[in-house]
Amino acid sequence: MRKPLTALILLVYLFLYIVLAATIGGMTSSWPRWAELVFYVVAGIAWIFPLKPLFAWMNRGTPPPEDE
Repeated sequence: MRKPLTALILLVYLFLYIVLAATIGGMTSSWPRWAELVFYVVAGIAWIFPLKPLFAWMNRGTPPPEDE
């Protein structure tokens, strides 16, 4: 049950993150080019960090794969 729930949470989170990043990105047109670049680099990398606890929760209690 954890994996389908995690997939749903991931999709909602990514949708909201993309909407937020695009909204803020639209406001950066008046910024200097270097500041826009910094924003897009940070926004392009930062989305992954909040997902670590979600994936840890999803895999908690999962039995390790058996050796053959």
